Amino acid sequence: MNNRLLYATALAVLTSCSTAKDESAGKRTNQSPTSFTTVVECTLYDGMTKQSPQLTIVSSGMEVQVMDTVDAYFVKARVTKDGKTLNGYMYRTCFPQK
Repeated sequence: MNNRLLYATALAVLTSCSTAKDESAGKRTNQSPTSFTTVVECTLYDGMTKQSPQLTIVSSGMEVQVMDTVDAYFVKARVTKDGKTLNGYMYRTCFPQK
C-alpha cells in the first residue's frame, strides 16, 4: 500500500514539473528583440568568451537590439553599424541596470 502511495505522489510531482516547464518555454520564444542604449564602449563578440573573434566595437550611447539573455554574463545582440547588421554576443554590463 505504501509503495502505491509513493508511486502516485512521485508521478503527480513529475507531471506538475513538466507542465510548468512547458508553459515557461512558450513564453520565452514569443519574446521579441528589445532596444537598449549602451552606457559604455563594448565589444560585440562572435561567441561567448573574450577569446572569441571581435565583430565590432560598439560605442557608448549606441542603440542595440537585445534578442536573448543567454547567461549570467552575456546577451545575444544585434547591432547595425556602417549600414551592416551584425549578430553576436555582448556583456550585460554594457547596458544600464534595471
